[in-house]
Amino acid sequence: MLQKLQFRPGLNREGTDYANEGGWYDGDKVRYRSGFPEKIGGWTRLSNQEYLGVARALWNWATLNNSNLLGVGTNIKYYIEQGGDYYDITPFSTIRTALGAPSGPFDAVDGSSTITVNISAYTPAIGDYVIFSGAISLGGNITAAVLNQEYEIISVPTSTTFTIEAKDPTTGLPVLADASDTSNGGATVTASYEVPIGLNVYVEGNGWGASPWGDGGWGDAYTGGGIGQQLRLWSNDNFGQDLVIAPRGGGIYYWNAILGVGTRAIALDTLSTAAGYAGQFVPNQTNQVLSSAIQRFVIALGANPYDPGDSETTFDPMLVRWSDQENPYEWVPDVTNQAGEFRVSSGSYIMQAKATRQEILVWTDSALYSMQYLGPPYVWGFNILMDNISVMSPHSMITINNVTYWMGVDKFYMYSGRVETLPCSLRQYIFEDINKDQSYQVFAGGNEGYNEVWWFYCSTNSNDVDKYVIYNYLDRVWYYGTMARTAWLDTGIRQFPMAADYNNRILYHESSVDDVSGLTPVAINAYVQSSDFDIGDGHNFGFVWRILPDVNFNGSTTNNPSVTMTVKPRRNSGTPYGLADSPSVVSADNYAAQNTYNIQEFTGQVYTRLRGRQLSFRIESTGLGVAWQLGSPRIDIRNDGRR
Repeated sequence: MLQKLQFRPGLNREGTDYANEGGWYDGDKVRYRSGFPEKIGGWTRLSNQEYLGVARALWNWATLNNSNLLGVGTNIKYYIEQGGDYYDITPFSTIRTALGAPSGPFDAVDGSSTITVNISAYTPAIGDYVIFSGAISLGGNITAAVLNQEYEIISVPTSTTFTIEAKDPTTGLPVLADASDTSNGGATVTASYEVPIGLNVYVEGNGWGASPWGDGGWGDAYTGGGIGQQLRLWSNDNFGQDLVIAPRGGGIYYWNAILGVGTRAIALDTLSTAAGYAGQFVPNQTNQVLSSAIQRFVIALGANPYDPGDSETTFDPMLVRWSDQENPYEWVPDVTNQAGEFRVSSGSYIMQAKATRQEILVWTDSALYSMQYLGPPYVWGFNILMDNISVMSPHSMITINNVTYWMGVDKFYMYSGRVETLPCSLRQYIFEDINKDQSYQVFAGGNEGYNEVWWFYCSTNSNDVDKYVIYNYLDRVWYYGTMARTAWLDTGIRQFPMAADYNNRILYHESSVDDVSGLTPVAINAYVQSSDFDIGDGHNFGFVWRILPDVNFNGSTTNNPSVTMTVKPRRNSGTPYGLADSPSVVSADNYAAQNTYNIQEFTGQVYTRLRGRQLSFRIESTGLGVAWQLGSPRIDIRNDGRR
């Protein structure tokens, strides 16, 4: 008797293995197309260039001269990628001149590459970056060219000194001072300090995931100090062809596309002052910066409020501020402009905002608001869409086809005009596996070509993102797997979705059948395994004597693609494989408890010797150049008694 093996699409872990009979129970790097499982696409490197730090923000846009640019925000820098090259546009946070007078800015030691820098009025942190200009030679190997470049701060021995390692400006190799190098370097040295670097993981005691509230857990007051002690999350958006960026908890910066990728982003308050506006009233701290593309406002989510008598007001994590329309430099509300502010009331801090086709959605830690443009005099109106919700992280939401999806702390949500709980066949499995201490690393991404929403997260025992869960919104099914990524972006102006990994690379997904992130392609191990299903009536034993595969290898790049099919019999449901009451052999024929078969493109059937009441089925590929999709294989069964 031939029995067709056709399972429900998607993975289901809400019950036991046997309770999910007729469905798939486990898998990795497999998706579903029209209900049938197939291996996901592989990935290739965008270029051989690399960047510094862990990237957690990607933003792609085109300028008026058709330059296709990619913004990359890491915990160390902010870059713009163009043509495979990364250009450092990290803004400066402060600039100091006349360092270390009267003893001189630099102290060198004969035979050492360590240079001590004497400072005043500003104390950087280890790992921050500084650029020196105006320095002169110390007299020997430490020349002006060696000093006048960018340096990472190696140590901060005192409040008035820090150290750097002298390097050759061409090779980057260390340069040792000699006896001719004396302490000085010029009295008019300028030190331009870049925005302080941030953390790439949450560290206890430094603020709960970089939020202004919840230092030790939900609802606890924030005690962290400065953006350098927070998980570095950038927000980025384009204002026309220009770029606005902000590190979470820091200031707002603006990059002018006309000036080109060789220039840095500049503090918006500096540009505002230079343009003749009151730059001191531009928000000096925000959790997110956003541009409304249609109405042309720059919006700060979480900000210090406007007070005409005080430009350094206290940061309010629930305040929304916006610039004048068409003018990112004007932030002072007046009857002659549309600048303004509004404080939302439900929650303790604004988590994130997303611009959709008709509105801007604003999440606090416990509510969702709709922000809609009204025009003067109120400018923006705010309506609460739902209270008593949750959101996992600032980057855990995504809008696709005008529907917004996000991950809460214990379930998934969607909004398509009303807020709904998203049914999930993996809810218990996923939320019991998340490292909640690293929840701010969770991020969402879209893969519109395959009708998918991806969420990446840190599993229970990991401080790095190592797993993903996918919702296919066309077929309304879920599946999961393992993958280490730090950011994701699906965009309509590049051919493939892009992701960042922990090796300082941007990858094009769905561009290969293998992992081509390194110099040598690596095979992607992909599998899917069914729940146990009854052989025949599930009461008598059945003997499986052959399998008729049904699998295609469309898209494979190897000449002889193959997969393995594994069939595991079980004597009783709920019995673990390999234990005393598992599918043991009870006849002289010595039937195997498990068989694995190699299936190639023209394999018509394979012969087996399997006996049990239930079976599970698994298909897997481990070879280079293999792509596959499973159809409806069949097994041939005959009755084989009751014991």
